[in-house]
Amino acid sequence: MAILSFSAAGGRRLDQFLQEQLPQFSRSRIQEWIRAGLVRVDGDSKKPSFELRGGEAVEVEPADPPPLRAEPESIPLDVLYEDAGVIAINKPSGMVVHAGAGVRSGTLVNAVLGRFQQLSSVGGAERPGIVHRLDKETSGVILIARNDAAHRSLAEQFSSRKIKKLYLALAHGHLAASGRINSPIARDPVHRTRMTAKLTTGRAAETEWRLIEPLAKHSFLEVRIGTGRTHQIRVHLASVGHPVLGDVLYGAPRSELGRFFLHAHRIEFDSPTSGDRVAITAPLAPELAGYLDSLRSPKLEA
Repeated sequence: MAILSFSAAGGRRLDQFLQEQLPQFSRSRIQEWIRAGLVRVDGDSKKPSFELRGGEAVEVEPADPPPLRAEPESIPLDVLYEDAGVIAINKPSGMVVHAGAGVRSGTLVNAVLGRFQQLSSVGGAERPGIVHRLDKETSGVILIARNDAAHRSLAEQFSSRKIKKLYLALAHGHLAASGRINSPIARDPVHRTRMTAKLTTGRAAETEWRLIEPLAKHSFLEVRIGTGRTHQIRVHLASVGHPVLGDVLYGAPRSELGRFFLHAHRIEFDSPTSGDRVAITAPLAPELAGYLDSLRSPKLEA
C-alpha cells in the first residue's frame, strides 16, 4: 500500500487524528503502526499519545496485520451439545469468540480447539469452526462446526433463516406486550465502533420482542431475530428508546451488573449429521438471574 500523507489538525492525539482520517482501520491497528515506526510526524516517529499542534506533515505507511492462527488452550467450557458435526457451547460473558485486533488468546476458539482439537477449516486459521458470533459481553448458546460439511450446512441454514434464535434481554423503560423493529442497520459514519438504525441505508434487519415480565423501570423480554446483523438487538432496542440495561455504547447508563443484560437463550437448527431438528437451550447466566431477582418487588408473606 502506498504511503499516505495528511496535514495535521491541532489539539488531537496522533492516534485519534489518524483514526478520523482512516476510519476503515481500528484504533488498535493504527497504534500498532505508530509503535512500529510506520507513522512519521515531520519525518520523526512519535508515540500514539503525541499531541499535534496543527499543520505538521503526517505520513503513514499502512501495513497488513500479521497472520493469525488460533492455538489450542486449556480453558474450561460449558458444552451443551455435541454430535459428529456440531458443538454447542454456553459462552460466558467476557469471552471473545475469536482472535482479532488486540486479542490473541483466551478466546472461545482457543478453548474449543483445546478441548476438541479438530474444527472446520472454512473460516480460516484464525477462526476455525466459527459460523456465527456473539458479542463479547453477550452470554449464551453458540454453535461451532466440527467439519467443513457441517460448516457449509449451518451457513446455508443461517443464510436461508432456517435457524431460529431466541434471546433474553432486559431493556430500560416499558415496552408493549409485543412488537417488531425492521429498520436497516449500518455502520455509524461518525462513531465507527457503533452501528446505527437511524439511516435510510443499511442491511435489512428484523427484530421481534415479547414482553415476559414488566418491572418497575425495565422490561424483561424474549427477543427473536430474523437476521444476524452486528449488534442487532442492541441497536434496534436503543433506536426505539429502550436500550439494553448496561449497554453504555448505545446510550444506557452504567449498571452495577458490570455487563449488559443480553443472553442467547435458545437456538434451533437441522443437524448436518442426522437431519433431525435440534433445539439447544442455555439457562440464564447466574449473574443475570440474580440481578433480575433483585429488581423484582419483594413478595408479601401471607
